[in-house]
Formats: sequence, structure tokens, C-alpha cells
Amino acid sequence: MTGSGPGTAAPGSSGTLYVVATPIGNLADVTLRAIEVLRSVPLIAAEDTRIARRLLSRHGIETRLTSFHARSGPGRVAALVEHLAGGSDLALVTDAGTPGVSDPGDELVRAWIAAGGTVVPIPGPSAALAALVASGVAGPRWSFEGFLPRSGRARRERLGRIAADERATVVFEAPGRVAATLADLAAACGPDRPAAICRELTKLHEQVVRAPIGTLAALVAAGTIPARGEMTLVVGQVLANRARGSGLGLGLARAEVERMVGEGVPRGEAVRRVSAITGRPRRELYVPRET
Repeated sequence: MTGSGPGTAAPGSSGTLYVVATPIGNLADVTLRAIEVLRSVPLIAAEDTRIARRLLSRHGIETRLTSFHARSGPGRVAALVEHLAGGSDLALVTDAGTPGVSDPGDELVRAWIAAGGTVVPIPGPSAALAALVASGVAGPRWSFEGFLPRSGRARRERLGRIAADERATVVFEAPGRVAATLADLAAACGPDRPAAICRELTKLHEQVVRAPIGTLAALVAAGTIPARGEMTLVVGQVLANRARGSGLGLGLARAEVERMVGEGVPRGEAVRRVSAITGRPRRELYVPRET
């Protein structure tokens, strides 16, 4: 990186990879620094050049674009590393938000770091952070899961970890799968856990609905909350007294296990989830058999 900013490095020097956050909806949310970098570099690697061109046109930027997306092979990574190694800077952008956060980018970043190159983040809009601050259910500590596995054991295990985590969790989901994911989260975490669904953040039809996660699942299933647009889900934090088990007696805890079993959750898994939420030993949650 040269002292004069983005562009072409001095002879013998390598270029800088700028990881640039771009708007998640409203094009006015781009930062002044992002505009400066995008205007100054000789090349921008974009997830979708058509979407990137809209942002560039809005701000009068004429920088050359090249495609770099999730299906780009190793050859494209090698070509971009060669561009940087030749002394020219490069800006990396995705369709929305920050490259590498549930979006392409981390492979190129790792390759350039491995080559001894310099990576500079240009922070900006974030769907995860926007959803967190608007949800009202997150608290000070949270985790980010991105997109969940679509099916199978990997999905069940991820759902179980979310249920056992006292912190809030941010999940991205596609409109066509959001109803199933909310239903699975309600089954794993319990229908009364606070949550929020954040739809079309920063766009014209922005919508944030806060309710117990079982209620949100029902609202989406009924079509009251449209399953359209970009979706970010926030599973709320577990209150401290609930986590210690003081808010749920043994009888109610066992009843929650039976409710989950009745909905098809294996008993061992139901016991594990309720134990994680209440803090009660698993052995207490098995209903004694009558003799």
C-alpha cells in the first residue's frame, strides 16, 4: 500500500487488497471511504458485475470490473493474486454487505495473506448488525451462524447448539426456506424464546417483527409476514434466571421434554435441549417409569 492511497504501487511493491463493504439495500448507505477506494483502484472484483455497476453508476465511478463469485475456480483466485503481486491494488465487493461474511471473499483474502500481501478492510453496512440493533432481543453478547445447513445431521446439530447457547444468534435465510427454519428453531429453542425477523433491511419495504419464535413461525406459515426479500433472523438471548433454571420448575421442565417428544424430537435430544436451557441435570428430566 502506497502513502498516496489506492492505485498502483511503486515499482517492486505489491498491491493492496481492499475488502469493501457495500450497501445491503439503500445505495445511500455507502461510506465516503468506500467511494474513495472504489474510485481509486484500477480494478474491482465483484460478485455480480451488474449489481456492482448500479452502485458505481450512482456515484459516478468508472473503475473497471471483473467477476469473482462463489463458483469462480482456483484460476480466478490465482489471476487476482497475480494482479496484486504485479503491484496493482484491488477492491473486492459482493452484492451486499461485507465480502467473506456469508459471501465470497475469504478464499481470495487467505490466498493473498499467504502470499505475504496486505489486506485492508473498508467497513460499512452489515445486515447482521442492523438486525441485532433493531431486534431488541439480542443483549450484549451474540453469535453469528449465517446460513444453516439445509438438512440432515449437520442441521440438527447446528440447531441444537443454537438452542443451548444463552447468547443471541443471528441467522440468514432465503425466503423460500424461512418458514421451515423458523419452525425448526421453535422446536429446538422452545416456542417462547424471544426472537425477531428482519426483512428487507434499509429497503422500501423494511419490516422488523418481534415475537416469541413460535409465533413468528406461525405468522410466516400463515403468510401474515411475507416470505419475500432478504431475511435475517435473530434468536434472542436466554434470560439469566431462566438459564440457571430458577424460572422453570422440575415438573414444567419434564413437561417441556414431553412436548418436544410429542412433536417428534427424540427423547434424548429433547432432554439435552431442556437441560441446556434450564441448567438442570439430564438425569432429572427423565420421567420415572411406573413399576
